[in-house]
Amino acid sequence: MKRRAWLTLGAVVLGGGGIAGYAVASPSTDAAGDLTERPVKVYNLGLKAPETGERELPRTETKQFSLLGISWTGATKKLDGKAQVRTRSIDTGAWTSWQDLETDADPVEDADERAGARGASEPLWVGPSDGVEVQVVHEDGTTSAGLPSGLRVNLVDPGVTAAEASDAATEPAAYAEDVTPSPSAASPTATTPPGPASNVPEPPIVSRADWGADEDLSPDPSEYNTDVKAVFVHHTAGSNDYTCAESASIVRAIYAYHTAPAPGGNGWNDLGYNFLVDKCGTIFEGRKGGVDQPVLGAHTYGWNRESAGIAVLGEYTDAGASNAALTSVARIAAWKLGQYGVDPASTVQLKAGATQKNLAGTSFTSGSSYPFSAISGHRDGYATECPGNSLYGQLPTIRAWAAGPVQDLKVTSLTGATLSGSTYWTKGAITVKWSTTTPGSLISKFELLVDGNVVTTVPGTATSANTTLAAGSHKVAVRAVHQSGKTSPATTALTVVADTTAPVFATTPKITLRTGTVETAAVPVTLGWKATDAQALKQVNLVSPTTATFGPTITSSNRTAKSGAASTWSMTAYDVAGNTRTSSPAFTPVILQETSATKSGTWTSRSSSSYLGGKSYSSGSKNASLTWTFTGRSAAWVVSRASTSGQAYVYVDGTKVATVDLKSSTTKYRQAIWAKSWSSSTQHKIKIVVVGTSGRPTITTDGLVYVK
Repeated sequence: MKRRAWLTLGAVVLGGGGIAGYAVASPSTDAAGDLTERPVKVYNLGLKAPETGERELPRTETKQFSLLGISWTGATKKLDGKAQVRTRSIDTGAWTSWQDLETDADPVEDADERAGARGASEPLWVGPSDGVEVQVVHEDGTTSAGLPSGLRVNLVDPGVTAAEASDAATEPAAYAEDVTPSPSAASPTATTPPGPASNVPEPPIVSRADWGADEDLSPDPSEYNTDVKAVFVHHTAGSNDYTCAESASIVRAIYAYHTAPAPGGNGWNDLGYNFLVDKCGTIFEGRKGGVDQPVLGAHTYGWNRESAGIAVLGEYTDAGASNAALTSVARIAAWKLGQYGVDPASTVQLKAGATQKNLAGTSFTSGSSYPFSAISGHRDGYATECPGNSLYGQLPTIRAWAAGPVQDLKVTSLTGATLSGSTYWTKGAITVKWSTTTPGSLISKFELLVDGNVVTTVPGTATSANTTLAAGSHKVAVRAVHQSGKTSPATTALTVVADTTAPVFATTPKITLRTGTVETAAVPVTLGWKATDAQALKQVNLVSPTTATFGPTITSSNRTAKSGAASTWSMTAYDVAGNTRTSSPAFTPVILQETSATKSGTWTSRSSSSYLGGKSYSSGSKNASLTWTFTGRSAAWVVSRASTSGQAYVYVDGTKVATVDLKSSTTKYRQAIWAKSWSSSTQHKIKIVVVGTSGRPTITTDGLVYVK
């Protein structure tokens, strides 16, 4: 049966099964929201176990801390067991669930040179807390004999720097993407010349001074490698729920955890990582010595001599890192490798500094060389889960972004132009928009190509470009240049025709009278037109006296017009490029009553509200006639129809043109039964003559309508 107990300040007692403890210290006087300036503080509490059985002590507050881990005597010893912690939040007073500590951290390579250096778990960021419970159990769960001696829990309060306190007095501070590297971070010393120039730009880096490193904790001089052939990607483990305003505090706490003298800290000589990246993409300088230098780190056991280490703040076993973090890892890796001409997508040879196996079981022998991806994961070199399954699965993306060329470039839209079939049409000015999966901060520029020539260049962070095309057909495409100089293939060229010639009305819009029921306010007419375009007609719109839209092949539409008043029939033709032409003729339908006609023969006047003007003429006398004289371009004869109605001859300008039968199975009034139109407006005479049809000789006329 596993046995556990609680820890009390400063005492260590090992018992059967495991060791458990509860931190007891003086009550906290610091609140989580207290952002007044205060120094970094490191506490250590010894783990103990009672000699017999389980025992609990009342939970008591500790001093404030935000990061913790466990350490033990012997920097090269491993803890073959499981360590778990839970903490109490200062903000809520609630206790967390049990959280595992990563105890497979790399051993210290120079332990023999570091008196008092201790073995340690990876640190865990828990946020402002004031209570801690710890349990450590040997891997077999039955004995504590295999646990290292001197087990302690190390608590770190990252404090508040003067700059953070000043920022807090105005607004919450968080590092932004445009952070400028501190000159001191990359400046050479009298004995350290500037590092080699990289083939890609240096990303913004928050210097040690800016994140608040206490350089007194790292008095030893920096050591340097000859070059950097690879970078190893890590995660720091712990919570991903931190805010980006807390990132500098996390880095400061990790630094104190690594470097504070034992037993409060681990007694290491500096941060193990060369760079750290938070989830918002802020890059922090890690180990001192100059960000542009091949500083010897302590991040990947056995492989530190030819590499640099980049750690992403957080834990990435189940969830992947943010795009912002991946982008910054790709940028700093590309810049660092670019100083030594290493392609981030290449495979390099690294010489092992230790005999060991990695997580996959690959064996390495000290002094022999082995192939590694230029951007590798911690687990590729050492038997650890770091950088977590999810982040490890994102390494191909990091390599592709860092190395180039730009990935998945495609045009997403072309505005200022209309697509017709497979061709875009424009009057000249266009905007091309695109997308890519490679972040803009890793792209040098985009080039807009017209007929294979670069016409516009925009920064890598742009997502669109404008140009004005000359008249004619063109091929338009986009090309991207990665920060490495690698150029992506141009996107599939789009055919774009620039056309500035407006459509024309080959036939000006006009109305002609048609058959149908005539009302004073609604005379039946046909609106006719013919629009053409040198390239491609899109549509024709009727703008007034009412509105309608017609396709490019339609040339007429039945409408109605108000009589007695001039109406403007305005139409606009559009081509696919957006050019327009408008035509706005005016027409007036006029109703001529039967009384205005010249009569011959016998006609009888009739009155009814069903007739136009309330009156009509009827005649059953053979050869009786009515003649209207008018000046216009279209005319229609209006009649009443019934089952007994007869026939009439129609003469136009003295010529017989039609025989019209007015018979209808139902009675109808105000019917335009015959219509005639001419190409222009001239004087005409319309004469109707009674045929005298046998058995139904009578016709009833209701007047004549013409258009002027």
